[in-house]
Amino acid sequence: MGEKVEAGRFDLSDRQHYRDKLRKCLAGLERLLAEKRFDRPKNLMGLEIELNLAGADGMPRMLNAQVLERIASRDFQTELAMFNLEVNIAPHRLGGRVFDQLAEELRASLAYADRKAGELDAGIVMIGILPTLDRDDLVSSNLSDVDRYTLLNDQIVAARGEDFMLDIDGVEHLTCTSKSIAPEAACTSVQLHLQVTPGRFADVWNAAQAVAAVQVAVGANSPFLFGRELWRESRPPLFTQSTDTRPPELQAQGVRPRTWFGERWISSAYDLFEENLRYYPALLPICDDEDPLQVLDEGGIPSLAELVLHNGTVYRWNRPVYGVADGVPHLRVENRVLPAGPTITDVLANAAFYYGLIRALAEEPRPVWTRLPFEAAATNFDTACQHGIDARLQWPRRGRYGGVTEIDVTTLVREELLPLAASGLDAWGVEAADRDLYLGVIEERCRRRTNGASWQSATFHRALEQGLSRDAALAATTRRYRELMRAGEPVHAWPVGLPETVPLG
Repeated sequence: MGEKVEAGRFDLSDRQHYRDKLRKCLAGLERLLAEKRFDRPKNLMGLEIELNLAGADGMPRMLNAQVLERIASRDFQTELAMFNLEVNIAPHRLGGRVFDQLAEELRASLAYADRKAGELDAGIVMIGILPTLDRDDLVSSNLSDVDRYTLLNDQIVAARGEDFMLDIDGVEHLTCTSKSIAPEAACTSVQLHLQVTPGRFADVWNAAQAVAAVQVAVGANSPFLFGRELWRESRPPLFTQSTDTRPPELQAQGVRPRTWFGERWISSAYDLFEENLRYYPALLPICDDEDPLQVLDEGGIPSLAELVLHNGTVYRWNRPVYGVADGVPHLRVENRVLPAGPTITDVLANAAFYYGLIRALAEEPRPVWTRLPFEAAATNFDTACQHGIDARLQWPRRGRYGGVTEIDVTTLVREELLPLAASGLDAWGVEAADRDLYLGVIEERCRRRTNGASWQSATFHRALEQGLSRDAALAATTRRYRELMRAGEPVHAWPVGLPETVPLG
């Protein structure tokens, strides 16, 4: 979806032609897999972080075009709404001091972006959902002025045929409607990429699905939306509902939503691309002139542009990605479950935990997905989103008797998953200093049962106790969050509450 898409109208012939091209692309992918044409393993990881723009008052600023003009770096791009940016870090080889190298690059990049935003009385906030967002901020007029976002919004709205209903019942209950997909822009995330060979793809994807709930539980950072306290990680239900092309009747029939956890373990990357074609109609039926099968017949590598575009409009939490670099095709697993923030150290701790854990789990002789029903993994994901670091998850019982048991996520992480993640990072060749530093952050979060979501909630309630109104408490919490984010200490070390008495609001 990062490719240039020009706005336009589609007719019936466009959609039929696109469907035919998708089938050719899928056949091309199948041939590439059968002929073993994919890149050899390079242990490459990639990182993208979506960001918010907010003023000194904690309120969102609709200035991304102006800020990007000042940043003037290809590492930074627009995102869906005018208060969003995205930073992309070039791929790195997993090993050595990679996480400290990433920390240095991110600190330099984000500090520069923050200075440039400061020239417009704005600043960077790395958080799952900006607590001060209001319904009036998330309207179609605040979408970024980019053709692909306008076109995507128009096509999703047309497919749904009526207003979007948001209904999230958490600590408090939020119900409202939207005439566009703009509420999706509230969700700012971290995307972790891992290049894998076709032979390893299924094991890595299955492992990522199995631990998605654990990632969310320890990394939750999105408890507020439109002034309401909802789930500890409110992005997944918000994203699901704000991109839902199904009217209630299709939901009742069991039609799958476009934001999807999935419904089964897989045996090949092909399974996921094939499901995308079988279950989801095209939103952006834009074709190029490439004949992928002819390209293959002539010994070339097809771009599979239609397959890539369609895949970008199916929002799996662990998404398969096909790409071509230097004329050689490759596959990646894109992990999309984590919220942005709270700090660079926290983001990289989450990344180290993920990369270490999926390496270890993918290589176990009795993989977790052979012992955990897929339905349990999906239920775990919802439970983790609702309860965060206080969640209790279903997990395979250790020992000779087998079966599944329910366990506190903090106990599961500390007693079983952190040692696995450490062994996985060792297998990647990550140096012990990096391994211990960043996994130690996860350990401390679990020991103190604290993450970004719990800090935001506790600080908000402390502000209410001081006599602030809800809006003033959310703004004060956001300002304090940004101050501590810039200081850089990981969130488990953040003091709860506001630093001093603030004026009543």
